Amino acid sequence: MEQPILALVAIACVAAAVVWGRSAMRHQVSWQRVEGEYGAASDQSVLARASFRKELHASVLYGVLAVACGVVAIVGTPESEALFGFILVPVIVSIVYSRDFRKVARIAEDRTQIERKAEEVLSQDELAPKKWAARLAPDELPDFPGFELGRVYEAGTGLMAGDFYDVFRVSPTRIAAVIGDVTGHGIEPSITAFQAKYLLRVFLRQYRDPAQALEELNSQMSALERVEEFISLCVVVFDTESGTLRVCSAGHPAGWLWHAKEVRPLRATGPLLMLDPDASYHSKEIDLDPGDLVLLYTDGLAEARSGDQFFGEERIANTLRRDPGVPPDVLCKSLLEAAKDFATEPVDDDTAILAIRRS
Repeated sequence: MEQPILALVAIACVAAAVVWGRSAMRHQVSWQRVEGEYGAASDQSVLARASFRKELHASVLYGVLAVACGVVAIVGTPESEALFGFILVPVIVSIVYSRDFRKVARIAEDRTQIERKAEEVLSQDELAPKKWAARLAPDELPDFPGFELGRVYEAGTGLMAGDFYDVFRVSPTRIAAVIGDVTGHGIEPSITAFQAKYLLRVFLRQYRDPAQALEELNSQMSALERVEEFISLCVVVFDTESGTLRVCSAGHPAGWLWHAKEVRPLRATGPLLMLDPDASYHSKEIDLDPGDLVLLYTDGLAEARSGDQFFGEERIANTLRRDPGVPPDVLCKSLLEAAKDFATEPVDDDTAILAIRRS
């Protein structure tokens, strides 16, 4: 062997190649896991792949240097020994800090796992309000022979929804449609809305007159003593046997009824729920003909604002008046789009719209 010192350098290069190779293997595991979860084109995958290639490059480089030093050690010259001797500097650094390199690779892998778990938590946090809103204002409603239903719900800027609607059968010949809104934003009003919606199902099956059901609901909800919460709510019960509807409204924005070629308001017949535990309510009975349509909504629609002007009840009524034969789902979507086009400020309140036509 012509240059024994270079033989030692070659051995050192082999050791450095192994150090970087082990680090590259750990980075490769991390890269493959990230790619499997986020896809090859994701930023996370690109960064993980780059880290792996950097480690692999260092390992290959030291491997090549090990071969070169070995060859020169056998057939080289004294001058080449001095030149290749400088390679010992990065080699020594790699060996000395080998533990740190492996630690960095492990930290990178652990960080990837932490980021994945954090994204899972965040996705659940984002999904929870949507799932809750789907309970209060579902995208799908049951089909009822003899009726056409339309509905739309638009979330405001609040985290949780306080608007709700419901359509359900209370007897073989009676169908109830409900829409309501709890004051405030956040989890507490949303829980109140959930309680009111499902308690009302019970009371509307128990009492034939919706006014009695609202009085019982008001009594039960007032007992919760949530002094900063109030509920506006409108109930319409369709009776297919008598060909009538009965409506009762607890301080809710005026609904509209298309009947006998006229648009009639369905105004409040009692105060807001949870305002007075002893409040009384009354209902109105109206004839219901084929083709008649009931339109209900929460205040987010009427209060869409353009400067000092609100979208208002009359614009809502005029939309129905212009095309009373429009399908209920089209009417709901058209009203929401009209309110958005009218507004010059973001609509920060939840908006629910419900339309029911007797076919």
